[in-house]
Amino acid sequence: MNKNFVDFMRKYSNQKLAVAVSGGVDSVCLLCWLAQLRQDFVCLHVNHGLRANADIETEYVKDLCKKLGVGCQIFYWTGEKPVNGLEAAAREARYKLMTDYCQENGIDALLVAHHADDQIETFLMNLGRGSGLYGLSAMRTESWRNGVKIVRPLLKVYRKEIKKYCEDNNIKYFQDEMNDDPHYTRVRIRQNRHLLYDKLGISDDRILLAIENLARVRDALDAEVENYIAQVLSERRAVFSDSFLFDQSPDVRLKFLGTLIQRIGGDEYQPRLNSLSNALNKLTSDCKFTLGHCTIRRLGQRILIVPEGAKTSFRKRHGKQKKQKDELKK
Repeated sequence: MNKNFVDFMRKYSNQKLAVAVSGGVDSVCLLCWLAQLRQDFVCLHVNHGLRANADIETEYVKDLCKKLGVGCQIFYWTGEKPVNGLEAAAREARYKLMTDYCQENGIDALLVAHHADDQIETFLMNLGRGSGLYGLSAMRTESWRNGVKIVRPLLKVYRKEIKKYCEDNNIKYFQDEMNDDPHYTRVRIRQNRHLLYDKLGISDDRILLAIENLARVRDALDAEVENYIAQVLSERRAVFSDSFLFDQSPDVRLKFLGTLIQRIGGDEYQPRLNSLSNALNKLTSDCKFTLGHCTIRRLGQRILIVPEGAKTSFRKRHGKQKKQKDELKK
C-alpha cells in the first residue's frame, strides 16, 4: 500500500466515510486500500445506464464489497438523458445522488479516486486554456460539493502503482473506452505527456511540485479573500465601496468578486476568468449587468451584488421598518 496514502488517511481515521467506486482501476484500488485500513466507510456506486456493461460493473462492485466485508449502496440514474452535454450531466447526477446519501446518513466525507496523473493532466489542460492561479493549482485534496466534503486521498499516487497493485493481487477492474479516445483533450495529453520528459526533461514529479507550490499561494489568497468576504456579505447580498474592490491587488480583486458572485448566485463554480475581467472593467464606472445568476450594479462609489431578479436598491429595508412606513401611509 502506498505510504503517501496511508499518511494522508490518518487524519480521517475516526470519521465516517463514503467512497465513490465506478469499477475502474482507480476506485477499485481505493476501495481495497480503505478496506485494508479498516476504515469506517460505505461504498457508493452509480449505474448511469449508459454503457452496455453498466449492469455487469454494478454486480461486480456489489460482489467485491461483499468479499471485502464493506457496505455497498447502489444508485440508478433514471429519467431522460440530455442529447448534449451528456457527460457533464452524468457527472452532476452522480455527485447529487452520492452527496444526498452522505447528508442523509451523517457521513463526514466522500472519497473519490482522482490520482497524481489526473492532477498533472488537469494542470496541463488548464495551462493550455491560459488559466490563472486557480486553474494551475489543479484539484484540491479537500473541497465541497452540495454541502459535502469531497476528499482526494490519491493525488500523490501514480496510476502505474494503482494498476500494478490490482494486477499483482488479481483484482479485476473495468476499462472505460473513453480513456483511450483521442477525441478528448485529456486523452491526447495522457498519450503524449511523456514528451515533456523525453524532449525537455520535465518530470511528472516536478510538475506535481509546481502544482503544490501554486496550491500554497492559492490557499493564502483564499484566506485573505475570506476576510474581505466576511465584511461585506450578508444574507446573499453584498454592498461595498469601489475602493474596497479596486484597492486590492488584481488577484485578490478577481477572487473576491468571483467568490461573491458564486455564493450569492448559488452556482457550483465561479464565472470564468475572462468574464470576471470584463465585469471588473464594467465596474470602473456606473453600470448594471448580470453574471453568474447575479445582478451587479455600480452607482457612484458603491457596488451592489444581489441574486438575479432581486431589487437592486442600495437601501436595505428591514421588515419592521417597512411595516412602520406602510402603517403611516394608511
